[in-house]
Formats: sequence, C-alpha cells, structure tokens
Amino acid sequence: MSFRGVFPYLVSPVTSDGVVMKGILTDLVDHLVEAGVHGLTPLGSTGEFAYLSQQQRNEVVDTVIKANKGRVPVIAGVASTSTADAVAQTRHMINAGADGILAILEAYFPVSEAGVESYFTQIAKAADGKPVVLYTNPQFQRSDLTLPVIERLSQIDNIRYIKDASTNTGRLLSIIERTRGRMEVFSASAHIPACVMMIGGVGWMAGPACIVPKQSIALYEAAQKGDWDKAMELQRPLWRINEIFAKYSIAGCIKAALDLQGFKVGDPISPQAPLGKEARDEIAAVLREVGALS
Repeated sequence: MSFRGVFPYLVSPVTSDGVVMKGILTDLVDHLVEAGVHGLTPLGSTGEFAYLSQQQRNEVVDTVIKANKGRVPVIAGVASTSTADAVAQTRHMINAGADGILAILEAYFPVSEAGVESYFTQIAKAADGKPVVLYTNPQFQRSDLTLPVIERLSQIDNIRYIKDASTNTGRLLSIIERTRGRMEVFSASAHIPACVMMIGGVGWMAGPACIVPKQSIALYEAAQKGDWDKAMELQRPLWRINEIFAKYSIAGCIKAALDLQGFKVGDPISPQAPLGKEARDEIAAVLREVGALS
C-alpha cells in the first residue's frame, strides 16, 4: 500500500468527563472521506495523543477504523516514553485494522541516538509489515531524529515515510536525498506544502487539512500535475490557515474551527483552555477567506 496525498490529523472529540464522542468522530470521518481525502491519521498532535489515556486512544482509533469502512488508509498514531509500551500500542492498532503506524517518540529524560533508533526499529517490527511513518517535531520532542538515524531507519523495509515538522525545508531536502527510493516525505503544518511537493514530497499530513480538506486536495492535485503556478495560487491564501494554527493552541484552533463548521467536537482536553471569542472570530474570518465557512 502506497500513501500519498492529503491525510488530515483528526481531532479527538472527548467530553469534559473523558468520554470519546464516537458519533461526532464518525460524522467527521464521513465528511472528510466524502470530501476526497486520501487517508486519515488519528492520534497525531492535533489528536491530543499526549492528553489521552490508552483506553481513549484505542477508542479513537477503533472508531475511525469502523467509520472509515476501508474507504481510505488509516494511519494510527503510536506514542510513548517506553519502547515496550509503544510496541504494545502498535500491536493493538494493527490488530484493530490500521493500515499503517505514525510513530512518535515521547521523552521525559533525554534519549541517546541508539535508543531513538531502537525505539523506532521495534515499532517497525511490531507493525507486522505495515508501513510506518516517522514523525519528528523538535518543537515538542525532547529527543529528535538526527539525519544519520533517519538514514539508517530508512533501510528497514516498512519504515517508508517521514513527516518532519522541524520548519527546516532544507532538512527535508537532505532527508529526500539521503533516503532516495526508500523513504518518502510528507509536508507538515510547519512547512509550505506546495514547496515540499515541489522538492519531491508526496503529500500533506496535518491538522489544518481537517478544516480545509477540499482546498488541500485542490492544492495537491495541482502539484501532481506539475502546475506550480496554480499550486502557488492555491497555496497563498491557504497559508493563513497555517498562521492561525501556529498562533493559537493546536487542538484548540482546529476544534474551534470545526465547531464553527458545525462539528461539535468539544473543547481541547484540560488543562488546555478553549479559545475565546476574539480568537474564534479571527479563525472564522480566515475560514471565510478560503471558502471554508459560509
């Protein structure tokens, strides 16, 4: 199975007392698949994985897989501070029917390069041949993936993709050149997707795609055709979505935007605070600018 295109990072709709709102999440999955997204990624950063219990994480992924009904690939997030727990999570997600794993390293104490490499290697083994997407985000992670470790991990058959949110597009080009033919790169919210696809990226895996799926798909399709003038014409207004995503809390921004669009996904998980009226008004204005809110 090959992953390409627009993969929204799904929010995790959870009530204030911790109940996963499965009906709302099912409606969101249907909406995104019908809009034409190429895949779904629960438990990315936008999915607030760090704030969920393992039971809640399992319920989110199980709900997405059930609602999707095999229509598009589902790449389930796996994140832990311990290798054994990450392996157990991976096995659950694969047994539940996930088509791939988004592998994230959480760290409280610093981890050596050898430890980082071993962590992702063990996840890949537990994935039972299913594709693994490495996720690196130095803004939030204490221990990052270095270029030499990425190059070595690309030698593992089923570690076939990376989403690097370092904001360093030159680093993406280094990854592409060092792993050519073995690993593909997805753009993150920190990067300009059109530019990433111009240098060889295969799509966009990010939270904002949840709220502008059709616009994101149009941008991807223009890039696939090599129509870079059209791609940049579509990219310029869409960058405002990334700006508000960076300005406000990640989940708070996307959840507020979805609420404005009629999806009652609830507030970000406490102790994160919901966005106030001023922020919501700014988000609404940006959504209107890009044709994502009537």
